[in-house]
Parts: sequence; structure tokens; C-alpha cells
Amino acid sequence: MTSCTTDTKLIISKLTEILGPEGILVSPGEPYDRDSSPYTVTPEVVALPETTEQVQAIVRLANTLSFAIIPRGAGTGTAGGCLPLNGGVVVSLERMKRIITLDTESLYAHVEAGVITKELRDTAAARGLFFPPDPASLETSTLGGNVATNAGGPACVKYGVIRDYVLGVEAVLPDGEIINAGVRTRKGVVGYDMAHLLTGSEGTLGIITSMYLKLVPMPPATVGVAAVFPSLPDAMRTVAAVLGRGHLPSALEFLDHKCLRLVGDKLPFRIADETASLLIIELDGRPEAITPEIETVAAICTEHGATNLMPGGTAEERETIWNVRREVSTRIREHAARSFSEDVVVPIGSIADFIAEVPSFEQKYALDIFAFGHAGDGNIHLILTVPRNLPEDAPAPLMDEGIEAVARRVLALGGTISGEHGVGEAKKHLLPLEIGPASLRLQRGIKALFDPNNIMNPDKVFPAR
Repeated sequence: MTSCTTDTKLIISKLTEILGPEGILVSPGEPYDRDSSPYTVTPEVVALPETTEQVQAIVRLANTLSFAIIPRGAGTGTAGGCLPLNGGVVVSLERMKRIITLDTESLYAHVEAGVITKELRDTAAARGLFFPPDPASLETSTLGGNVATNAGGPACVKYGVIRDYVLGVEAVLPDGEIINAGVRTRKGVVGYDMAHLLTGSEGTLGIITSMYLKLVPMPPATVGVAAVFPSLPDAMRTVAAVLGRGHLPSALEFLDHKCLRLVGDKLPFRIADETASLLIIELDGRPEAITPEIETVAAICTEHGATNLMPGGTAEERETIWNVRREVSTRIREHAARSFSEDVVVPIGSIADFIAEVPSFEQKYALDIFAFGHAGDGNIHLILTVPRNLPEDAPAPLMDEGIEAVARRVLALGGTISGEHGVGEAKKHLLPLEIGPASLRLQRGIKALFDPNNIMNPDKVFPAR
């Protein structure tokens, strides 16, 4: 397997025969040269297929001419998984964007990989149905990319990740064969679960071209509250109390004090406490049930020290609350000269203890670290940053060392190094910290069985031997 540098003209010629001249981009820049990771690289060739058969022809050509294929959705991933870091042809599924079927009786949608996540949510909602997975990038990310990385989002605490909604997939395997794996029904245990093996495989086992996705009835109402606490431990004790008293929120998010300082101007009140943290809680269901329930949840917040409450009983109020949450990543990037997004998960009861250790990581590795994420399932988004305008005598930031130290501490707490962002390029060197030699050997064997010529997103996920 080679990059496409040596035979670029031949590859372009053959791809043009498959896709036509409008289906090929040569050395394009933005957005194909980046995702949401720190990496950038200009691809030599981007292929834009419109059908599964065209994808199949591209894969067969890759085997014949021995070049790498890098599948791409919308480029919203944070791990560099869709970038041709070692050459090859990027295969973007952006033109495969049909909602083929939305079955309101059997409650599923059949969609092509390039459909934007929010488009399916909106189309389902218009029919009184609900597609719960809600990654932060849902307005721009594609469903194929979401499935390939097993994306999550705030709704995970109640509804689970996207794997829980994948009934079946159509995919082109590395040998060019088309496989239809899974079912259209709620149950199915015939043979190995190939659909869920491909889910989360980050384009290393095949190119997912369409999916059958489970839908559920639309909750009739949603209500919420945002609560400010003197400290993150106070907020985390509230999380334990809310869950322990039998409430199951549809979203349960937190912002640490550093994040809150960056976005505090978007709140309708002033926060003087430098250690204050924010908790966002939503419930969905029947209005007559969740309206009194959110009042009970708000009372639990007050009981555990909440100093300010923002109501979220209307759509406008909830939008105000979520605008605070959405602004965090943007403000952090504006604050930082360089940043890296970590996506770790710790047991829920360990969130506060882990966050309490963050200042020691900051001091030891000369970094500025912000923490926010999904309090209901322990998924913490840590953004490690190098601040702008560092003094000349400031210690040198140690980003790589800090990332590994965080990973080791997360694993020591019984957590995992990635909850919903995948491994890609960014975390593959950390994989042996979590996965033992026997498991790693087995997973490499699966990759080799699927992809003996190593053409499908090579050098991603698994570290170099």
C-alpha cells in the first residue's frame, strides 16, 4: 500500500472514469485539509461518490493500484481520523445525503452516510418521532461519521450513544464487496453482530454508505434548569442526589469554574465566586409529570448549595441555557494559542475528585486546562491549552506529557481514554495503556482479516508496532 504520490496522474484518470470530472478534487485546501483536531494536511485527491456502486469501484481501484483510502464525513472529528496524514485518496461521502425511508410504523429511518444529523432529527420530529443522539456538531456532522465514531452527546445519560440506534448498515468492505449487516427490527441475533463491529471502527474496516437507524416517539415536552454552585464538588454531589432519588434527566451537563468565567457574560446574573461551577439539567416526558419533577430537581439543587437558578421551562429559556454551554469551546479556542481536546470518562462518583487534580496537571505541565461535559455518564471534555502571550520566563508547556499523564490518571480511576471522540491519529499512541497485548493482538487480527492489503484508513487507531 502506498500514498498516491507516485501514480497520481493514473489514479486521477481512473477515478475520473468512475466519477466524472465533477467528482474529483485535486489538492484541495480547506475544509478537506483539516478536521477539529490540531492536524492539517492537504490531500492530493478527494473523491466525491454519489452511489454505493461508485464507492465500490473506488475501493476496487485502490486494491488494483495499491493506494490508501481515507473515508470522510463532514470533518468534525477531533482525532484526525479523516485526514490523509500518510497520503492516499480521501473519499468524502458528502454527496450521499438522501433520507431514503422514514418508516413511521416500524420506527426506523434508512439514510445515506452523508445526511446531516440535525436533518434527520428535524425530519423525524415533523413526523412525531425522535432520533436522540445529539453530538455537539449535530448541525454539521454527518450520520455516517457519527456511526463510524460511535458519537454521543448530552442525551447519552438517558438515551445512550449512536450505537444504540444502529439497526443495520450497508458498507463497502476493503476488498470491494458490499455487505448489508444487521436488521431493520428491534431484535436480531443471527450470526455475529457485524453492524456493531463496523460502528465505531473509524473507517478502518470499511466505508459505511447507508444505515438503518432506530427512532422513538417524540417526548411531548422538555423542561430544564441551570444551577450555579459554589464549587464543582457541590455540583457533583447534586448529580448523585438527583440520580439517587430516582430522577433520570435527558441531559445532565457541567461547566467547571474556568469555563464559567469565560462564558459568564452570557448569564442573566453576575457570578462573583471564582470557584463557581454550572450544572444544566433537563427532563423530558409528559408535561404533567415533568413540570413538578423539575421543581423537585431544582429544590435538590438548592438543598446542595445552588446560589442561582435559571429556569428552563420554555423553549426560549432552554435556548438561553444551551447558548452558554455551546459558547464554551469557541471561547476556549479564542483564549488559547494552542489547544488539544481530550475526551475521557471516569466513574460518575470520581468526577469531582478527578477535576480537583486538574490544577496539579496544569502546574506540572505548564498548561491551562478547562473541563466540561456530561455529568450524567462521567464523560469529561478536557481542553488542554497553551495560553496566548506567555511571559518570556514562563516554563515551557509540555502538551504531550500532560496528555499522557491525564490518560494514566483516568485509567487508574477505572475510566477510559475516549468516550465519544474515537482514537484516530490523536490517541493511538495511548491505546496500549488501556488495551492489553492479547486484546490488541486480536483487534489487529480483525483489521488484517477485513483489510489484508491495508488500504482502509491505514495507520489510524492502532499504534505502530
